[in-house]
Parts: sequence; structure tokens; C-alpha cells
Amino acid sequence: MSPPVAAATLCVDGVLLDGEPVGLRTAAGEIVELGQDVAPRAGDRVIDGRGLGAVPGLVNAHTHAAMTLFRGYADDLPLTEWLEQHIWPAEARLEADDVYWGTRLACVEMIRTGTTRFLDMYWHPEATARAALDAGLRGVIGTPLIDLGDPERAGRVRAAALESTALVEDLANERIEPSLTPHAIYTVSEQSLRWVAEQSAARDLIVQIHLSETAREVDDCLATHGVRPAQYLDRVGLLGERTVLAHCVHVDDSELDLIAERGATIATNPAANMKLAVGGAFPYAAARARNVRLGLGTDGPGSNNSLDLLADAKLFALLQKHASADAAAAPAHEVWRLATGARSPLLAGRNMLAAGTPADFLLVRTDSPELSLGDLEAGLIYAASGSVVDTTVVAGQVLMSGGIVEGEAEIVAMARERAARLGVARSTRRAP
Repeated sequence: MSPPVAAATLCVDGVLLDGEPVGLRTAAGEIVELGQDVAPRAGDRVIDGRGLGAVPGLVNAHTHAAMTLFRGYADDLPLTEWLEQHIWPAEARLEADDVYWGTRLACVEMIRTGTTRFLDMYWHPEATARAALDAGLRGVIGTPLIDLGDPERAGRVRAAALESTALVEDLANERIEPSLTPHAIYTVSEQSLRWVAEQSAARDLIVQIHLSETAREVDDCLATHGVRPAQYLDRVGLLGERTVLAHCVHVDDSELDLIAERGATIATNPAANMKLAVGGAFPYAAARARNVRLGLGTDGPGSNNSLDLLADAKLFALLQKHASADAAAAPAHEVWRLATGARSPLLAGRNMLAAGTPADFLLVRTDSPELSLGDLEAGLIYAASGSVVDTTVVAGQVLMSGGIVEGEAEIVAMARERAARLGVARSTRRAP
């Protein structure tokens, strides 16, 4: 199965942008022309934009893509039981090909629902990187670092982290970049967290880490270290502009002040948090008041179980309104910016529709029932799901056209084979 190939030049003709029909042309992976006077030229691949609207691609700020293989396995369990008794034992059997095909399946779903860039923490990161490259998506990719406070294990996992980072770097291009991904403060020693901070600073690498997902994590951190989790991360030098903090459901105002001051990014994951019943909603109003950098993630498809970021955007907006008893909380235009990465420089890069920016964009069906009336952003957040995406383009490559992703049937078949090999194709747990 060959990776998608970019057309030399691409022109989307007559597509709606801010309510006006325009032409959009790309070349060498960038948008080169955009406006009402832009028309196709000889040699262009032309997409008829009538009935479609152009919007930036979505950025999934936190996921474990290959966990598509665990979708529907060990559902409806608390986080600790789900992880320790089911997921971690199954993951111990993972091979690189499992991760490759699980990620390819995830990429199909992300392409179909409009995600163009994702931040991933999972085993065999080189397989994730190959899968993202072959699918045509952008990815920030690393392997979990877990030493459980064991000094001997710490040496091994640090060496493995460097090795896996090098493997991703060997594959890296303008679409793929390596990341350091310590799992969490309760699975990684202070010495290893300090080591990650040093490596990140020396090599300018993004760091991804789970933080304050549960109240127990906060209580344990206070008991062990005498400070709350974000304060502990700051103490070890790991709270900064290169850091992405997944979850942060149980952070308090003092931590949000510190996170804002340090310029770290929080990736909130409303669907997975609610499904795993972590006991709270991310304090969005308090984070917004402090201009905390924010992103939206699905978390892994073993715990969400969807990779449809538009569906999660609606959940995020409704959860915030419900939790705050304020219908004006998390308005659609803010949530749309969250979903496209625009509320964190680390996530968005230049993810916008303008000449000279990367040619990453979606064409959504503005004549669909969900989007045919009313404000487009409100429709995307409150009415639509990823099914309204007609075309997905990354770096000038058309990854989906007319709702069709080439090679989908083969990818689904291979992922089923890998899930069967792992023994997780169907859950054996039954309701009482």
C-alpha cells in the first residue's frame, strides 16, 4: 500500500471561506494563493468546491492511536482497574506490527473525521511514525517512559527512550517529530523526570505527560512530595513551553497560575475522562481566565472509544456549560479554536488558511443537513460530527476525497488480524 502522493499543484475552485466563494491553490505542500480571483491553472488537480466550506484541520492534542486494537475491550471499568488488570497485560504482548496496523486504523478514522495532526504516546513509536507517514498525517510521537522508581529499571528505560527517539528521528520529516513521553509522576521517578527535562531542553523536544487525571494522584503527590502535581513538575524542571499536560482535571487555581506562567499546554480529554469516571470536569473557566494554553484530545480509542475530535468538541462545550451552570461557558468559537490547536502555539504551528502556510485543511459539506443553516463554527461544534468532512488535505496531499480513504478495507482487515493475535478482538467481560 503506497503512501498518498501530493499533486504538483492543487486548486479547490469555488469553495466557501467566511461565507464567500474563493479559489485555493497549493504547491510544494503550502497554500500559495487564496482569494476570490484565484482560479485553476493548466496542470492543476482541480476539486470542485461548490457545496463545500474550507476550514483548518483539527489537532488531536493527546492520544494513544494504536489502542484502536483495544476498542471495546475491558469497557466500563475504573481507570486503575482498566489499566493495571487489562490494558497493561495486553500491551505486554504488543509487537511493532500490531502498533503499525492499529495506528493505520486510527489514521483512517482521523482522516475521515478531520484530524490532520496528532500527539501520541505509545509503545513502538517508530511503528506509529511509519504509520503516520504512510497515511499522510502529521504526528508528534514518543514512547512511554515508566521506571516505577526502580534505579536499575530507570537506566534501561532512559536508554530505551533515547533509542526510540532516535528511531523516530530517522523517520522524521516536516510532518513527523519525536517527543519525550514520561507516563506520569506516579510511574516515573524524580531522577528520570529531571533527566527528561534536561534532554528536552538540550534537544528542543516536546514532552508529553499525564497529570492530575484523578484525585488520588493529587493526594499521593501531596503525601510523597509535599506539593501538588503541577508544582512537583515545576520543581523537577519539567513545566515549560515544550510541555503538554494531558487531563489536568484535578488542578487547583495555584497550579493554573503556575502552568500559565510557565507557558505549558494542557490537553483536555472530556470523553475519556467521563467514560473512566475520573470524578470531575477540567476547570476551563479558571484556565481561560489565566490565558492557559489549551488543546483538545480524544485520549486513546481504548478509553474514549472514538477518535472523532468534533464529537469530543461538543462534549467539551456541553460538559463545561453543565458543570458551571452557565450556558455562556465555552462558546462555539472558542471551542473551535481549541479543536484546531489555535489556543496553543505548540499545537497550532501555522494551522490557518492563508497564503504561505502549510496546505493542511478540510472541506466540509456546507449543504449537509447539519451545516446547511446557521453559523458554520456553531454548526461544526454543536450539530456536526466528523461525518460532515468530505475532503482532508495535509501538506498538499489529498488523503480523503468524497469521504473515501484509499486502502481502508485492507487496513481494517489487518487491524482485525492483529487484535485477534493479541486476544482482544472481543471483550470476555460480561455484565452481571
